[in-house]
Amino acid sequence: MANPFDRITQDPNLLAGRASIRGLRISVAHIVNLIANGMTPAEIVADLPDLEIEDIRQALAYAAVLAEDQVHPLHA
Repeated sequence: MANPFDRITQDPNLLAGRASIRGLRISVAHIVNLIANGMTPAEIVADLPDLEIEDIRQALAYAAVLAEDQVHPLHA
């Protein structure tokens, strides 16, 4: 199966190892923050032309996986 996050990179020498987009100095957290503050993907790409719409989609999907709630049933 192909890596669903092939645009997400982590390099200890870049952004202190935080998840970034394709080795750029643009973190996943930054993209998620821009979306959370009302920017559209098209506006983000216009402001950060090194990005592509697919980069933003993967950043949001990556953040969703990290935030996923997991339920662990308690055994009586």
